[in-house]
Amino acid sequence: MSDTHTTPSHGHSTPSHGHGPFIAAIDQGTTSSRCIIFDKDGRIVAVDQKEHEQIFPRPGWVEHDATEIWTNVQQVVAGAVGKAGIGSACDVHAIGITNQRETTVLWDRHTGEPVHNAIVWQDTRTDALCRELGRNVGQDRFRRETGLPLASYFAGPKIRWLLDNVEGLRERAERGDILFGTMDSWVIWNLTGGTVGGHHVTDVTNASRTLLMNLHTLQWDERILDSMGIPAAMLPAIRSSAEVYGNTAEGALPGDVLAGVPVASALGDQQAALFGQTCFDQGEAKSTYGTGTFMLMNTGHEPVNSYNGLLTTVGYRIGDQRPVYALEGSIAVTGSLVQWMRDQMGLINSAAEIETLASTVEDNGGAYFVPAFSGLFAPYWRSDARGVIAGLTRYVTKAHIARAVLEATAWQTREITDAMTKDSGVDLTALKVDGGMTSNNLLMQTISDFLDAPVVRPMVAETTCLGAAYAAGLAVGFWSSTDELRANWRRAAEWTPRMDAATRDREYKNWLKAVERSMGWIDDDES
Repeated sequence: MSDTHTTPSHGHSTPSHGHGPFIAAIDQGTTSSRCIIFDKDGRIVAVDQKEHEQIFPRPGWVEHDATEIWTNVQQVVAGAVGKAGIGSACDVHAIGITNQRETTVLWDRHTGEPVHNAIVWQDTRTDALCRELGRNVGQDRFRRETGLPLASYFAGPKIRWLLDNVEGLRERAERGDILFGTMDSWVIWNLTGGTVGGHHVTDVTNASRTLLMNLHTLQWDERILDSMGIPAAMLPAIRSSAEVYGNTAEGALPGDVLAGVPVASALGDQQAALFGQTCFDQGEAKSTYGTGTFMLMNTGHEPVNSYNGLLTTVGYRIGDQRPVYALEGSIAVTGSLVQWMRDQMGLINSAAEIETLASTVEDNGGAYFVPAFSGLFAPYWRSDARGVIAGLTRYVTKAHIARAVLEATAWQTREITDAMTKDSGVDLTALKVDGGMTSNNLLMQTISDFLDAPVVRPMVAETTCLGAAYAAGLAVGFWSSTDELRANWRRAAEWTPRMDAATRDREYKNWLKAVERSMGWIDDDES
């Protein structure tokens, strides 16, 4: 596997352009939607991508227009199919879906129209509602059943907020006219016919992010639905991550490309990356560096309760096999901190520039940047925290700040790794990484230094899409087993630790001091 593009292989003089067999993966992400076409070796044949608008009605509120997103999905699928020169739908054996998780859309089953903008995972408007739902128990009220703390991050409270705040919506929902979905459900419903027989389904990984699914039964938990005031009629059927949910309907995509092709996988983006990184054994972990950063560790067939601020989640489930669980640590702000440096602060002109700027200094000059823009996620779960830059002196330049920005991502990774080791009793042997920020070599080296462990980047950095493609391919027999998938995985780069222990410990201590100073900024009565 020489690189991720269509290089001629197996002695042929041309890439396998047009004839397949292929798998298509749709990645409906936080900032954009894209479609990637993969061949049998798990190599990328074609990509098409389109950004959608980020809507910020108030501080802490983040929305997307679900109709715009569906239009973009239609366009990128048609675009990727066109670029791959695919002549007929039978060259594509299946379509896999991966998606930004927790983002919540409610729509009318008769018209297909969303009743409100989608509420995005980063949105914090349900903070007060979550405190109210916690009653006298607090954040852990539903943790035993769901593996999750009661936090504004998850879909359940977002559904409740919409039911409470959109005129007449609760009545319509109780009549059975309204459907809820995370973005996987929205895309699958539209792909498979929409108002004309669209399949209303989700998979176990996405369902495990709603605060409404019982991790042990893998079904919606009626007691929690009651407590949250959410009508069961709105919810999709929960299915495995790799099975055929339905076929692409005629008219669903421009020019009827891929009509009749099985839609055969759905995985939340982080679980898809775990799958794409072939972390099929207990103790294997991956970290995806995108808008936020998400680290998942495979914990095998039993859910591991976290006592250290991590989430217990479903890693994946292949057909009727036993589910595989994972521990997850999520960091709200990593790549978006670099965007903020570029767009709001104007300290850099492009994201890539941060590495160049940070490399002009030896260290952070004593500055630490805690990017708690929407509170702190794992392992703290503090929605009262806000961003701070600590340790400023006249000595500090914008290059030191740039370095502190990269270190923030690395330290937060370290905090999650520590928590995983405590919860699972398994030491991290190496960290498989993916996502846009992995092209930053200084950041990767810093992570290896702070973790005191090797950091490994695969050949195909698009592991989220690859995971969705792999799961869809398994569902239709395109690939025979997870062993065959593992054989496809190739290492592209590896970083090993170069920092001495005394420096690491001193810097970590300073980082933790800075984190403490970010907490308690928002009082309970401010929302």
